[in-house]
Amino acid sequence: MAVIDSPTSTSIASLVALRRKAMTMRLLSGSICAPLAGGHSSRLRGRGMEFDEVRRYQPGDDAATIDWKVTARKGVPHTKLFHEERERPVLLCIDYRQAMFFATRGVLKAVLASRLSALYGWSAINHSDRVGALLFDDTRVWEQRPARGRRALLHLFYRCCNHPNWDYPLAPVASPLQFKQVLLHLRRVAHSGSLVVLVTDGRGLDQGAEAALAAVAQHNTMILILISDPIERNLPSGGNYPIHDGNGLVVINGDDAKLRQRYAQQFSDRYEAVRQISRRRGIHLLEISTDDDPFDLLATPNAR
Repeated sequence: MAVIDSPTSTSIASLVALRRKAMTMRLLSGSICAPLAGGHSSRLRGRGMEFDEVRRYQPGDDAATIDWKVTARKGVPHTKLFHEERERPVLLCIDYRQAMFFATRGVLKAVLASRLSALYGWSAINHSDRVGALLFDDTRVWEQRPARGRRALLHLFYRCCNHPNWDYPLAPVASPLQFKQVLLHLRRVAHSGSLVVLVTDGRGLDQGAEAALAAVAQHNTMILILISDPIERNLPSGGNYPIHDGNGLVVINGDDAKLRQRYAQQFSDRYEAVRQISRRRGIHLLEISTDDDPFDLLATPNAR
């Protein structure tokens, strides 16, 4: 029985159906070949090292691995031993704030975010990596610790498909969660050497949140996927456009050429700020529209 994709909702069956497509995609190995911010490409970091034990320092040991606390306590140098992790944690950070439940073309931003995350999730399973997640909305953050296997991914799909914001209408939020708070939470749960995939529309991702974002990217490979709708980039001319901002109805005059220009410039400035942050912090940036096919964005020539 064929799985019908809906532009306004998602289902476990539709996310499971992406497994076959993910098998043909090299999302988590080698070079990131998709277009990146600044037109550059770089290789994913290694799978990271996991602490094993502490023993007495021996000639030839790396001085950088000396455990100074144990050394001070025992009075003789001790060094930390590590072993390479067999599976790299893949952490999917998915934006389900109210603004993600919007689109004028293609699918809702939240639907696209779910599909993109599912593709990375299946790719992680195919590479025997552990998959974890951080789902956040306007008021709270939900965490799933990295675990291996299909069962963990299906549990994540259940959480994605049953998020309360799929139920309309959405209630106004008086004191929304700041993006910086989400990123600080992400920093606490992202173990060094992880691959962190942040899927969002980028609202609130400004210089105020940059330090928290940099802390995540410093010890992890990070991919930032920015989702936008065509009407967010350019306001069509002709007529008035009623827009609900979460608190009330705002009417925008599409016949005002100067207003349309300011509107487009504001979006361009916001995205350019995110591009600059990504370049400074070594974050791989991908940009996608609600009317784009996520498979076309993520597929590489060698993966077909």
